Amino acid sequence: MPVTPLSTPDRSAYLLAARGEPVPHTPVWFMRQAGRALPEYRAAREGITMLESCTRPDLVVEITLQPVRRYGVDAAIFFSDIVTPLQFAGYDIEIKPGIGPVSADPIRDAAGVAAVRPVTAADVPFTTEAIQQLVSELGGTPLIGFAGAPFTLASYLVEGGPSKDFAKTKAMMHGQPDLWHALADRLADVAIAFLSVQVEAGASAIQLFDSWAGGLSPRDYERFVQPHSAKVFEAMKEYGVPRVHFGVNTGELLGLMSEAGADVVGVDWRVPLDEAVRRVTAAGGAPKPVQGNLDPALLFTGWETIEPEIDRILAEGKAAPGHIFNLGHGVPPNADPEVLRRITEYVQVKSAHVPA
Repeated sequence: MPVTPLSTPDRSAYLLAARGEPVPHTPVWFMRQAGRALPEYRAAREGITMLESCTRPDLVVEITLQPVRRYGVDAAIFFSDIVTPLQFAGYDIEIKPGIGPVSADPIRDAAGVAAVRPVTAADVPFTTEAIQQLVSELGGTPLIGFAGAPFTLASYLVEGGPSKDFAKTKAMMHGQPDLWHALADRLADVAIAFLSVQVEAGASAIQLFDSWAGGLSPRDYERFVQPHSAKVFEAMKEYGVPRVHFGVNTGELLGLMSEAGADVVGVDWRVPLDEAVRRVTAAGGAPKPVQGNLDPALLFTGWETIEPEIDRILAEGKAAPGHIFNLGHGVPPNADPEVLRRITEYVQVKSAHVPA
C-alpha cells in the first residue's frame, strides 16, 4: 500500500530528499500528474479553457488534489500554467488546445518589452486563495509551487508560439543583446513575483521550469540565460524552501543549471542519474539532490519492462545526496493512470527496504 503521509510537510519524504537528508523511502511525484491522463480532470475542465481554469480556485484545488488521491504521490504540484502570470503582466496570450501558448503580437522591439509590466499579489488573488485551501487539505503532503523560467517564457513571447528551433529568440539574443537582457530581466521579475505569492501562501517548495533551454548551446545558456534564472533563484533563497530546476534535453547544461542556484536538479530520461551527478559536480560544485528520470514512453510498455527500469533509476539515484523519483518529462495525456499508481506504490515500497 502507498505510504501514509506525515502530519506536517516539513518531515515528509519529499522535503527530506530535497534537502539531502535521510528519507523513509524515495519520494515520488510526476510532472503533469494533474492533467489530461485523468478522466476526473477532463470532467472537471469540460467546457472551460486552460487559462480560465487556472484562475478559478475551486478548480485549481480540485485538480491539484486529484492525483494525490488517485496515486498516493509524496507531493502535490500546484495546478497552473507557466504563462498564467503573463496575462497579468500586460501580455495578450492564449493556450490553444493541441498547440500551446500563442500570441498574435510577438515582442520584436523595445516597445514590446516595455509593455511587460510587473506582477503583484493583487493581480493573482486566486493563487493565494487556492494555495491556502490546498495547504489546509493536503495536511502532511507538501505542495510544490512553480513558474516558467525567463528563457522559456521569452521564447513564447518572441516566437509568438511554440517553436522547434527558437530562431527568432536566438536572433534577438545575438543581434539585439540589450533588448534580450531587458526582456529576460522583466520576465525574471514576473517569475519571482508569481513564485513569491505561492510560497507566501504556503507552498513548501518551488520548481523553475526552463522547458526549452535544451535548445541552447552551453555558451549561449551561460551568456544569455543563466544570469536571469540565477536572479530568480537568488530572490527565492530568503524563503528557505527547496528550489528545483528542470529543463528538457538539458544534459549538456546540467552543471550550468545547477550553478544558477538550484537546490535540486531535475534530469530528463536522456542522462542516467549517476552521470547527472557527475556533471553537476564536474566543475567543482557540491553534489546536489536530483529528480527524475523514467522515460515517459515506458508507461506504454508492460510492467516487466517498467520494473527493472525503476530499479535501475533507484540504484543510480543513490549517487546523489537525495533522490526524488519522477518521470523524465511530463505525464503523456494518454497514459494509463493505473500504471502511474502502480509505479508510485512500487517506488515507495521498494525503496523503503533500502537503508537511507
